[in-house]
Amino acid sequence: MSFVPKTQPSSGKINAVTLGTGDKAIVIGGQNVLPFYTFDAAIEHAPKIGVEISDAANEWKEAGIRSFYEGCTTMVDYAKKAETMPGADFLCLHFDSADPNGANRSVEDCVADAKAVAEAVTMPIVVMGCKNIEKDSELFSKIAEALQGKNILILSARNEDYKTVGASVALAYGQKIGAETADDINLAKQLNIMLKGLSINPENIVMNIGTAAVGYGFEYVASTLDRVRLAALAQSDADLQMPIMAPVSPDTWGVKESTASEEDEPEWGSREERAIGMEVSTAAANLTGGADAVIMRHPAAVATIKKFITDLV
Repeated sequence: MSFVPKTQPSSGKINAVTLGTGDKAIVIGGQNVLPFYTFDAAIEHAPKIGVEISDAANEWKEAGIRSFYEGCTTMVDYAKKAETMPGADFLCLHFDSADPNGANRSVEDCVADAKAVAEAVTMPIVVMGCKNIEKDSELFSKIAEALQGKNILILSARNEDYKTVGASVALAYGQKIGAETADDINLAKQLNIMLKGLSINPENIVMNIGTAAVGYGFEYVASTLDRVRLAALAQSDADLQMPIMAPVSPDTWGVKESTASEEDEPEWGSREERAIGMEVSTAAANLTGGADAVIMRHPAAVATIKKFITDLV
């Protein structure tokens, strides 16, 4: 008599959230098992990979990135090329240069870039700001308005601006909204409850619970991911059943292992290979912890994580 293992799908289920429109639309979430537990139940929607397109991408120096984007000068150029990157499922427009403490690009210029990209590509679009609450609030509202009908995701609404961002992005313009917190299950749940309190449909909310490069406090990320997923699946906590998106690349490409020169740290080897390794290991850790989507940068890292997902699903 052959052995038939007992399956253990959960009673709870992660919400399925659709991003984009048409043939290139994607769905994140939707599973009722822990990450990659395909022996318990089929995973209908495999984790997705987004490619970061920064308005400061011309400053990226890595040979592999420069080679892939050779000839690109504008955000539209980068976005059109990123659509062809093997493994890419969506694009993430990162308006890092909007920071008032940095280049301080105007909201109008950022919105113009977002509109131009949306008209030039067919992949779903996610938007990240500059982490300045006041600037991001205005930027997110204007981009959500300009890209009505594109079914984009805006990362992120935070405790400080969730009313303004949530009301404009999700209610006024019908876009998806990201709930951003910092590695704390209680904060994540509270923000989801507050967004739902604005009458935002839970199926229009994606969580960004916080991430970090491996070795840089990632144990807090891992603990939060575990607790959120177990509460959502095992306890059927509807306030934590939103899918999770992890912006991996901004964190991993800013740590010392990714930035220290080979002259300063000769024993560490190739700087670019180190950075790719940090991005791959952090993305893999997020996905195995419970993230439904990751945002990445380097073509080699994207290809590696795509194979990782394909082999496990």
